[in-house]
Amino acid sequence: MAGPTTAQRGAPGRADTSARPPHTGPEGPRISRRLLLILIGAATALLVAFVIWALYGSSWLRVEKVTTSGVEVLTREEVEAVAATPIGAPLVSVDTDAMERRLRQKLPRIDRVDVVRSWPDGISLKVTERKPVVLVEKGGKFVEVDAKGVRYATVHRAPKGVPLLELKPEPSASLRRFGSDRLLREAVRVTGDLPAAVAKDTEVVRVTSFDAISLLLTRDREVTWGSGENGAAKGLILAALMKAAPKAGQFDVSAPTAPAVSGS
Repeated sequence: MAGPTTAQRGAPGRADTSARPPHTGPEGPRISRRLLLILIGAATALLVAFVIWALYGSSWLRVEKVTTSGVEVLTREEVEAVAATPIGAPLVSVDTDAMERRLRQKLPRIDRVDVVRSWPDGISLKVTERKPVVLVEKGGKFVEVDAKGVRYATVHRAPKGVPLLELKPEPSASLRRFGSDRLLREAVRVTGDLPAAVAKDTEVVRVTSFDAISLLLTRDREVTWGSGENGAAKGLILAALMKAAPKAGQFDVSAPTAPAVSGS
């Protein structure tokens, strides 16, 4: 019986490839990566477009409410009126820096204000008001001066616990050299160096020259302070003297290394 022919057996040395899948070639993987990149790019573009629409075009993230905190003398109503928050505008488009500048310019009592976006639909106004440390009497009214020496408000009634500043500089080289504004800042500097126990009893800060500052306390007591130099040390020494001689009427700490007490 004759065996299979050469054609039937196949060419010598060649494997039978009829069962193998067709070779896709090197282009196959590259097409898949390209398609993936196209899909990712399209999805990113759609996401960016959605975010822009949500921030600027939708009604979801628009200003609907304003909250104010930190006010003491000022009212929420006057702060919010000056802030002029654009109700209904996209929250992301609100110019918070411009609002802060406007509030500080039109309301000098404001020392610092932070305008903060409160997502998803609010603006928060966080106010820090100036605090008076001395008062300057003018025409029956009182000008409030803060710890930076800024005259920021005029009131009809003196706030309780704030000393009156008597700025009566003598015609001298000191006045010509430093000027009244510098003398006012020195007075403010002195009030900042007073211990709490002394500050609450201080009724008047009197300034006649750069190195001639004195304090008038309750119960007709007087303190010769001198210049504003070494204020912290002077404050501590004065508190100790007042404790050691509670009935004394005169205290001199102008030379803190040689303080004096009299009138006890």
